[in-house]
Amino acid sequence: MAGRLLTYEEKDTWIHRLSGVTKLAFFLLWSFTGMLTYDTRVLAVMLVLSLIIFKTSRTEWKQVGTVFKFILLFLCLNLVAVYLFSPQEGTAVYGTSTVLVDMPGNYDLTLEQLFYEFNIMLKYLTVTPVVLMFIVTTNPSEFAASLNRIGISYNVGYAVAIALRYVPDVQSDFTKIKHAQEARGIEMSGKASVWERLKKMSMIIFPLIFSSMDRIDVVSNAMELRGFGKHKKRTWYKGKKLVRNDYLTLAFAAVFMIGSLWITFADGNRFYNPF
Repeated sequence: MAGRLLTYEEKDTWIHRLSGVTKLAFFLLWSFTGMLTYDTRVLAVMLVLSLIIFKTSRTEWKQVGTVFKFILLFLCLNLVAVYLFSPQEGTAVYGTSTVLVDMPGNYDLTLEQLFYEFNIMLKYLTVTPVVLMFIVTTNPSEFAASLNRIGISYNVGYAVAIALRYVPDVQSDFTKIKHAQEARGIEMSGKASVWERLKKMSMIIFPLIFSSMDRIDVVSNAMELRGFGKHKKRTWYKGKKLVRNDYLTLAFAAVFMIGSLWITFADGNRFYNPF
């Protein structure tokens, strides 16, 4: 089961050797670019680069497969919701209307709406590989030390590190509760419909929240008993200085963001319009 958890694994790749701060800065710049642009050309390049970065991190599919499937399911539901609540948003954005399928009321399926939702899908998919890569290639302890090195309070650094360490624990609890439900005869496998699985998965949320709160209480009490936060500074067992590859990665992220936003807003509109 451990191999299926979304958690840090030590590997000898150039991405693993980067500082945690570098990977966080890259993730933030990448996400910022993805949020601002609706230019399909930029998003397509970002998607290809994301997949290349993810591949070079040597992350195994069994590590992230389950999480990625949940993200895809959420994306599909989001796209359906966009169409249900704004069926003509694409027409309003691009200024034309190419009807593909006549539907009742205001729900005509247009090429512009499909293109608009395609861009939304690209925005999600460009960020997802980078998020997963950040989690599985960043040592929580080193990340906390790196944050403290650039001036962020070690209390904040530890909070982030504990959150990263806590991800596999939440996944483990989820799996245990899911197996317990299946042992009681509740069908949660692929044999059930998507709606039935979602409804039954929602029943896991409350016991998962309660078990998480118990663990938080245990950790906070243990840290308080050890006098955590008493001093303004602390020493670190792990920590990395920024080296050449870190600066090159940060420079690439900054230049790529500037170039992407320039291409996006060159015509005064962040939507690429092929119509």
